[in-house]
Amino acid sequence: MIRHSAVSGTFYPQECHDIETMIAGFNAQLHEHLDDTALLDKIPRAVIVPHAGYIYSGFTANIAYRLLQNAQAKRVIVIGPSHYVGIEGISAIAAEYFETPCGHLKYDAAYLQSLQSAFAIGYVPLAHQKEHSTETQMPFIQHYLPHSSVVEFIYGHEGYGALAALCRTILEDDDNVVVISTDLSHFYTQHDARTLDTICLEAILNRDNTIIEKGCEACGIIGVKAMLEVARSFNYYVKLLDYRTSADASGDTSRVVGYVSAAFFQ
Repeated sequence: MIRHSAVSGTFYPQECHDIETMIAGFNAQLHEHLDDTALLDKIPRAVIVPHAGYIYSGFTANIAYRLLQNAQAKRVIVIGPSHYVGIEGISAIAAEYFETPCGHLKYDAAYLQSLQSAFAIGYVPLAHQKEHSTETQMPFIQHYLPHSSVVEFIYGHEGYGALAALCRTILEDDDNVVVISTDLSHFYTQHDARTLDTICLEAILNRDNTIIEKGCEACGIIGVKAMLEVARSFNYYVKLLDYRTSADASGDTSRVVGYVSAAFFQ
C-alpha cells in the first residue's frame, strides 16, 4: 500500500524541483536568522514543527529538519492531529511507502506492528487520506533524511498521557526521532495572536504543561503536551528555533495563524 500525496500543489509544490528550490531558499536565510550557528551541528531527539502551507510556515519547519538530519535516524515517527475526521484515540496506517514529489519514503510497518502489540493503536482509513498535519512533513523528511523510514500517527480525542507513553517508548530507542506537528493560534489579530502564542512558547521552553493551561491555543496541543511531559521525564533541554505568524508572508495582520519550531536535545 502506498499513502499517496493528497495536498501537493496546495500546501507545498507539486514538483520536486520547486520543493528543492524552496528549501534552498530557506537555508540561504539561516545564517541571517540564527544568533548561534553552532546550533546547526547539534543532534535533536525530537522536534515540534508547523504544518501550514510552505509559503507561510516552511522556513519555520525547515530549521527543525535542518537540525534533525544530524541524527541520521533509522526511523522518523510523525505525529499530528486529525483535521478532517473525528476519531477516538490514535490511528496509524500500515503502508509500505509514503509518496512525496521527490520520491517514496519507506514506511516501517514492522516497527508499527511492534508498537501495536503494546499500545492501543487503531486504524481509521479516512483520517489518513488527506491529513496535512503529517503529510506536509514528508517532503522535508525526504530531503533531509531520505534513507530513514517513517511511521505516521494521527490522533483525535485522546489524553496526552497515552500519547506521551507512546512517545516515551519510541524515544527509548536511539534509532528513532519524533516529529510533533502543530500550528498555534488561529485567526486572531497579530497582537492577540502573539499574546496567546507567547504562552505556548514559554511552556515549550520550560517543558511545563501547567503554563499551557494558561491560554495556549494550538491545533496539535495534545501532541505538544505529550512531548513536554516526555522531555521533562527524560530531562531533554529545549531550543526554540523560530516563531512567526502568517502575516510575515501575507502582510495581513487582521487574521493570522501562529507557527513555531523547537528542538529537544539530550
